[in-house]
Amino acid sequence: MKTLFHNGVIYDGSGEKPYRGDVLIEDDRILAVGPEIKELADRVVDVGGLAVCPGLIDAHSHNDFFYDREDAETFYKPFLEQGITTQITGNCSFSPFGVDPDTPYRDKIGGGLFDAKAPCSFTEFKERAKGRLYVNLVPLIGQGSVRAGIAGYDPAPLNPGQIEQELTHVREAMEGGAFGGSFGFMYEPSRYAKEDEILAFAKEVAKYDGIITIHPRACSIVSADYPLLTKKSHLELGLDEAVDIMHKSGCRLEYSHLIFTGQRSWKLVDKMLATFWHERKQGCPIAYDNYAFHYGASVITVVFPEWYAQLSPEEAKKPVNRFKLQLTILMYRKVLGIDWDDMVVAYISDEHPEYEGKTIPQLAAAEGLSNLDMYLKLVDLSGRAGSIYLGKYYSAEIVRRLMEDELSVFMTDAWVEEKGLQNIAAFQTFPQFFLLAKRYGIPTETVVRKMTGATADRFQIPERGYLRPGFKADLTVLDLDKLRVDEKKPDFKPEGIVHVYVNGQAAVENGVYVGARSGEVVLKKR
Repeated sequence: MKTLFHNGVIYDGSGEKPYRGDVLIEDDRILAVGPEIKELADRVVDVGGLAVCPGLIDAHSHNDFFYDREDAETFYKPFLEQGITTQITGNCSFSPFGVDPDTPYRDKIGGGLFDAKAPCSFTEFKERAKGRLYVNLVPLIGQGSVRAGIAGYDPAPLNPGQIEQELTHVREAMEGGAFGGSFGFMYEPSRYAKEDEILAFAKEVAKYDGIITIHPRACSIVSADYPLLTKKSHLELGLDEAVDIMHKSGCRLEYSHLIFTGQRSWKLVDKMLATFWHERKQGCPIAYDNYAFHYGASVITVVFPEWYAQLSPEEAKKPVNRFKLQLTILMYRKVLGIDWDDMVVAYISDEHPEYEGKTIPQLAAAEGLSNLDMYLKLVDLSGRAGSIYLGKYYSAEIVRRLMEDELSVFMTDAWVEEKGLQNIAAFQTFPQFFLLAKRYGIPTETVVRKMTGATADRFQIPERGYLRPGFKADLTVLDLDKLRVDEKKPDFKPEGIVHVYVNGQAAVENGVYVGARSGEVVLKKR
């Protein structure tokens, strides 16, 4: 069946100026793109005056952990409703594959963040995903998941035999069509990997011209992962480590979610961008992705020191330890430039939904407690497993600079929460980028390119990211004049997303979600 999208404003993903024209698709392929297509079609969709773009690509996702859920559609629908048709998954060291199915560490494959229902090999993952996907997935193999499958959370260095076992999974994935691998140095067990293991993993990926994405050890001026006193900020040290891995392994590098957590970190923007551009001018394949909003998801224990967590309840109550705790948290907040009102409760427990969506000071005032006592109460009620949204990842000026920078592409790094307050990024990120571009005077064609062609080029995704004959029929059609988000409602369905097609099948039609399991696991050709 041939469908003609007639008289739209064509943004083809190249970054070139748009033009009035048509797009003709047949089944899952684009047949023609041009100013006026004469060929007869079985169906004509009038998109007069609307922006017709390649399907938008989310450069950093974790939605590979939800494909085999019975309610999988719940986890993909909000992304389709913001125009996303393809997601790059397996980031931050986590993937649901790269694991022996009989591993005794099944519960640790997702690093405590994600639940892998059936961890398996890459080959089995591809087979299991057929006919189940609502969006296209571009898979990376997560080093943390592979390591967890072998040794759980054991911090001991892997021996040569275990490293070879890890590489066996990497080879199986890369030969099967995976696009690369990922590290997540803030998370267990990736944080325990030593240089020999790290470089062995990265070099194996590089043999297949794969890309490595890296969640660094630090995203702020100081962190718990480096000594307090260092010549450089911890944020810079995290980037230096990623660059060193790139140099020593020969891999292409995507630095995951460039953020500047805490106001004290904001002054490091120039230094960080200077490092990226220095490496690029030396011919190194390095770039990064970034958010649209100023906050992100975090664990409630983000400012909860490990030494206090290890105390018995009796020891924890002693005045000397409480005083030490108060000083530790105060120092952490002051050094970072984050305060209590930057912490919004996302989830504590099923028994306490009344806390969700409120800041620590709001709850403290309501219960007549100090901010510290309220925080500790929430930590205890959640069993140290609660979640918050942490502010001051960016300022408006930083978001603008990153959007304008040639090395950035856009991502959500979000998933639909089964409980608690939703993350706005899972629902409204890409429309927000369009609105910010309008506010900042960034050409729409530049924004579309970062969401499509530039991301496809960076990850070497075949047949996607551009409106070209022979490419897959992934399309997103927007009414740029009617785009609207609502930052006060995280799960707000954005307005202005008119049509979304995945491999030639409608997921959104005339602004209404219709859904279709038309996605596929995209494979790298070798």
